[in-house]
Amino acid sequence: MSTPAKTPDGDPWLLTPGPLSTSSAVKRAMLHDLGSRDQGFIDVTQRVRAGLLKIANGGAAHTCVPVQGSGTFVVEAMLGTLLPRTGRLLNLVNGAYGRRVSRICTMLGRHCQELSTAEDQPLDPMLVDRALRADPQLSHAHLVYCETTSGILNPLAEIAAVVAGHGRALLVDAMSAFGALPVDMHLPGLQAVTASANKCLEGVPGLGFCIAATDALRAAAGNAHSLSLDLQDQWQALERNGQWRFTPPVQCLLALDQALMELAQEGGPAARLRRYARNCSVLVEGMGGLGFTPYLKSVVQAPIIVTFLMPAAPAFRFETFYQGLNRRGYVIYPGKLTGRDTFRIGCIGRLDETVMRGLLQAVREVLAEMKLLPLPL
Repeated sequence: MSTPAKTPDGDPWLLTPGPLSTSSAVKRAMLHDLGSRDQGFIDVTQRVRAGLLKIANGGAAHTCVPVQGSGTFVVEAMLGTLLPRTGRLLNLVNGAYGRRVSRICTMLGRHCQELSTAEDQPLDPMLVDRALRADPQLSHAHLVYCETTSGILNPLAEIAAVVAGHGRALLVDAMSAFGALPVDMHLPGLQAVTASANKCLEGVPGLGFCIAATDALRAAAGNAHSLSLDLQDQWQALERNGQWRFTPPVQCLLALDQALMELAQEGGPAARLRRYARNCSVLVEGMGGLGFTPYLKSVVQAPIIVTFLMPAAPAFRFETFYQGLNRRGYVIYPGKLTGRDTFRIGCIGRLDETVMRGLLQAVREVLAEMKLLPLPL
């Protein structure tokens, strides 16, 4: 076996949807302590909020509200705050993260109507138009921009236009898109977007954020089901004195502050998207050459994470394959589809074409060990 691959910090490469491989400087940023009420940390919070707002092309009519916890925490905070208790949500679903929104709404006691499509099909704006036309009581729609279940890209701008045309508000989970794929808060109908630090921004887990229209937040007073997940109250506190209401994830903020500087140095989201797209292209071509089949058609594949069908060869055992790659320094991800047996390989994080080619060599070695090279069709 070849010597296991390692990041510059001696860790395995994480080819997952997050947490993911981060730069040495991002990790070093967490080696400091700051008082959560001190001006230095208040300045970091404000700088990060402004940086995130800029990435989303937010203006004076928008704000960024950070929240402690994983991405799901801030999705629940958005739904619980911006969807009124009497509101009615059209939830657009083509994967596990869309289905999670329905579960959150059930827990919150909010009305939720699902519009579902197959996991390998992008959501159809015409079907959204039909659903909104059929039920005038629907007040909001929710979309997962890049559904990490499969890696499929949903048509954000087109769906936002449909939602706006019906005078409704669109809420968006941009968790695995923000920082690479374009997000524009000036899209008609777009009321709020959620994301987290540990995806395309290449920060660390523990921090989510919502970028929202300030008038929507202002009108949301009293909606929230939870004190800790009340975005409106969190926003008011930050606007009042720059401080978080409760203990903030200080080191996560410091890491994200550094990660945002690195994103700017790389050339911004467009440059990062080009690197991820190259990673994806090398991965798909190389895996195809080894006999693996992508689950999605290339036209709907986002360069974030790629789902591959499990080989039909009886001798193929995913756990053996996974552990073989792990021993060589590459960590991939099991599948999460409802109807197909799959696994996933991420293209995001501090990865480049060289890392992807190293992974492909490791895949070749593991298949040889399993006596599956070439992989039977």
